[in-house]
Amino acid sequence: MKTYTVQEETTLKKFTDDTCAQASFCFRTLLKEKNIRVNGTRVRSDAVLKKGDAVQYFLTPAQERKRAFSVIFEDENVLAADKESGVNSEAVFSALSEERPVYFIHRLDRNTEGVMIFAKTPAAAEELMDCFRERKTQKIYLAAVVGRMEKRHSVEQAYLIKDERAAAVRITAEPRGEKIVTEYEVLEERDGNSLLRITLHTGKTHQIRAHLAFLGHPVLGDEKYGDSAVNRRYRLTRQRLLSKELTLFPDGDLSYLYGKTFTSEKKLEIPSQNA
Repeated sequence: MKTYTVQEETTLKKFTDDTCAQASFCFRTLLKEKNIRVNGTRVRSDAVLKKGDAVQYFLTPAQERKRAFSVIFEDENVLAADKESGVNSEAVFSALSEERPVYFIHRLDRNTEGVMIFAKTPAAAEELMDCFRERKTQKIYLAAVVGRMEKRHSVEQAYLIKDERAAAVRITAEPRGEKIVTEYEVLEERDGNSLLRITLHTGKTHQIRAHLAFLGHPVLGDEKYGDSAVNRRYRLTRQRLLSKELTLFPDGDLSYLYGKTFTSEKKLEIPSQNA
């Protein structure tokens, strides 16, 4: 059993997604089997939660063992985690916070897997935030995309406009919104699709997914910006996008990590229609 206290008004579904990854994996099953209690009362549907409410999840051993992330590096100042697809970044933070003080620095989309970094002290948090703000990082992603790229290597520029209501972004060639720069290199081609190595020169919301879709090569499995017909053909419901490497270039107390690369242990392949 896992027990949590609600810190602000929200819904049971969102609270679960942000707090308990293992429960979020099987949320519908837990509701159906009445294995979630709010203030001691079993619930069978999503509900509004208030600050101070107690939420309990009664998980089977198999459900508890389902991995949400692994720790790939840790010292007295920082912790790097390898997040699984289908897990909210907030849930990784919640799980880590149960064992040690950590500070949330950046996030990955729920269905993007790979490297995240957290701070363990206020000073480290401030310096890591500075690294991300001042582009003292290098972020490398792998992406499986629809189609064959026109060039084996390219640095693409465009402009990104946020649509807060739709929780999405739009890409345009016109100088509006925020300028984005995305570099790609083709690593492999198979069955008419491509595996790309992506270098982010700017790090904006949904940049990779939206920019590649704008270029006519959406990420396979992407349900927001992708090709729904192709996704159905390959039976994909999660984007094939991996945060493979994160390199830091701090110049303060964390300068001992200058040039340090944190690498995901995961591999990404072009999916097969028979998968």
